Amino acid sequence: MPELSLVRRLEAVGFRAWPAASVHYDGSWAVRLTASHPSRRLNSVNPLDPADQRDFESRIARMEHRFASYNRPLVFRLSPLAPSTLAAHFDKEGWQRVAETRVLKADLKELDLDSGIDQLPGKDIGRFVDASISIRAEDPERKPGLTEVLESIRPPNGMFVMEDSTGPVACALCVRDNDMAGLFDIGVCQDCQGMGYGRSIVRTALRWARQQGAKTAWLQVESANKGANALYSRLGFEEVYSYVYRMKKSDRHG
Repeated sequence: MPELSLVRRLEAVGFRAWPAASVHYDGSWAVRLTASHPSRRLNSVNPLDPADQRDFESRIARMEHRFASYNRPLVFRLSPLAPSTLAAHFDKEGWQRVAETRVLKADLKELDLDSGIDQLPGKDIGRFVDASISIRAEDPERKPGLTEVLESIRPPNGMFVMEDSTGPVACALCVRDNDMAGLFDIGVCQDCQGMGYGRSIVRTALRWARQQGAKTAWLQVESANKGANALYSRLGFEEVYSYVYRMKKSDRHG
């Protein structure tokens, strides 16, 4: 069982580093919604107190109404802070488990960052967003939403892009929240995977974070992403906890 105080801190810095456009609370449930971006992290209900076990059915019904008003499927994100009785309720009702994700951390003093490139982070959000979309071969219509998210980040952050003769090949966003450095939007273009760009971009971002005073690095990675998990393990990251999204079967592809 992970230390809940550390889970709470990582959840808090994660919310600040990847901010939703709208946040309100139903008891201890943090309800995050973002009309401009479809990611589950930005559009989910996040229970934050294991002791909050009251009145699930009526509260879920309220969440369904709110998410429908955003044209979003209802998604719950269950971390160790969620009550086990809520997970049992979803099991009973047949809700699907989607995209199990591991939260990893590492002591920056213990990581080998010497081979990382000393690179100043970029300040041009538009350029970073274009690189991110190109690297992932995503729909360019995603640009306004991702731009809005990046413009909303309040803690100090650095945007890193690596290029070769063909254009952007790797990117990473590093958000420093006091002594914590979170990595987001890490990507390597399909044709360049396995060539060391992922390791290089992560080391570059974390060298910057360490120079800015960060002590601990952390990130989130889907359990099914074997290549990324192997990379982070080799770098020295270890799992703190995991979370999973829960959705109704009818909403799985919504």
